[in-house]
Order: sequence, then C-alpha cells, then structure tokens
Amino acid sequence: MLTEPDLDLIAALQVAPRASVAALAEALDVSASTVGRRLTRLEEQRILRVIGQVEWRARARGNPRHVWVTTEPGASGSAAKALARFPEVQLAAETAGRSDVYLAVHVPDRAQARELLAERIPGVAGVAGTHSELVLRALTRADSWRLHRLSEEQQAILAREQVVPGTPDGFDADEVGPDERRLIGLLAGNGRITAAEAGRILDLSQSTAYRLIQSTLRRGIVRPRVEVEPAQLGYELEAVIALTITPGAIEAVAGELARHPSARYVSIVAGTASVIHQGVFRNEDEMADFLTRDLAPLPGITALQVSVVLRMLRRYWLYREDGRFAPDSA
Repeated sequence: MLTEPDLDLIAALQVAPRASVAALAEALDVSASTVGRRLTRLEEQRILRVIGQVEWRARARGNPRHVWVTTEPGASGSAAKALARFPEVQLAAETAGRSDVYLAVHVPDRAQARELLAERIPGVAGVAGTHSELVLRALTRADSWRLHRLSEEQQAILAREQVVPGTPDGFDADEVGPDERRLIGLLAGNGRITAAEAGRILDLSQSTAYRLIQSTLRRGIVRPRVEVEPAQLGYELEAVIALTITPGAIEAVAGELARHPSARYVSIVAGTASVIHQGVFRNEDEMADFLTRDLAPLPGITALQVSVVLRMLRRYWLYREDGRFAPDSA
C-alpha cells in the first residue's frame, strides 16, 4: 500500500516530472535524502516510472485509433495477451460491457492501418469481431491528470522546475536529425534523464545534450509524465465510455469532459461514437454519479456505451502485471 508521503511525492512529480530531488524536497518539506530513497523504492517496487509522452507525429504518420474487440466465449484472456504483443498496441485491457478487449493502437503509417484492423487483429485466435474509431483530436491526455493533494505554495515551488511545452504545430518528423531522434527515444523511456546521462549515451557534450533536451521539451515533442496504475492511487474503477453526441454539441461536451476530474484521456473520434472518455473512479458510486449526474446537464448526448476495465495488460507500450509494471517491461 502506498503511504500518504508516497502519494504526496507522486502528486509533486505529476506537477513537475523532471523536478530535481532538491526541489521536490523543498516542496514536500522533507530532506532530499528522504525523497531520493522514496523515489528509488517506488521505482524498484515497479509502482512508478517517469516516462516521456511522445507527440503522435514523432511516432507515426496518422492519429491513434480506439479498437473494441469481441471474443469467443472464454477467449478474452488469451486474445488480450496476444493482442497486447502487437507493436502498434499502446494500450490493451480486458473489459466488460461494450467489448471483451479494448485497445488503443497507433499505426506507423496510414497504409498499414487496413492490414492491422482488417487482417491481423481479426486473425488472432479467439477474436470474433472488431470495431474501431479514428481519433481526430485529443482534448486531454494522461500527462494532465492529477492527484489534488498539494497546496498553492507547494505548486508554486514546483512550477519553477517546469518546462512549459508549446504546441508542436510546426513539428515536422522529416526534419528531425538522428541525434534528436535518439534523444526522443531516451526521453520516452526515462522522462527524468539528465543532460549528463543523455550525453554519455549519445556521445554528445553535456551542453549539446542539454540544449536538445530543452528544445524537445519546449516544443512539446515529448511531455514527461508519471506512470502509476490508477488502482495504486485509490482509483479502483476504470472505464472507457463512448458517447454519441449531436454534431453541434460535440466540441462543448468534449471540452466539459476534458475538465472533469475523472478524465485521463478524452478525444473526439470518427466512427459510430463522437467522443471517447477514458476515466478513473474511486468506486462504483463515484462512477454512477458521473453517468447519472455529471453527464445529465450536458447537451446533445443521445447514447453512451461503457467498457469497464477488468485487467490492464499494457499501457503506453509498457506491460502491466497486477497493478505494477511487469518485470521485463522496457
């Protein structure tokens, strides 16, 4: 079980994932050695990692897709494990409700989407049917979700350590040099990597590595984020909710959902649904309040379908096992 100081540290890292140990210690009013030990313990216990969330265009040409998979009776577990091994699968979970397995996939090239969606996924043993939605725009992603535990004063201390990302509108993947591409790969695996460490690995001077890191972060190509399974933080229930909304209300509803405290990922999609809300809830009562009270005043919602996560196998390309990172998760 995570302690209250553990949760405070995670909350601080959510605000400033690359904050120095000294800054974290100042914000939490503990010693730097205590912060260092606590952070090391959480990492060694496979509970916490700070990774880099890479801009879509740096990974692939085209946007991600949500995929719902129906399986033959008794085959959801084996099918989910097989699908989680696909390199294009960012997230794989066994679910109950709309589907038996839910996937978030990001195909390297649009031309490969047909093969993945029409042949490879349906070809997995036990898969009986699939349905997909194309992400048109993401309004919020997991790096924005927060534990609300810190005071304004604590957040102000951590704000000094933040690199405020811009929008990567001018980012062109074809113009990324080999050193920058290798750096993006390092940041994706370790969002707290230092310029000294990156320089040694990439055979660059520390000053060059620092400049590349700052440029990559400020341009929003990589956004450092804390990875912890929501259940470890007390959010025992996770669901993917597909909402059908009248066209004139899509933007307004999506914006409201993105501001909801449950929202980890909200996107406008093309398919039978209009908006996908991936949310986390402390319990069934909290989710019931969301479905019956929080959604009720929003205009234009005509239908919704819910997939409740039963078991998370992979999230942001990292394998999960019983609420922790799998031992071999890279």
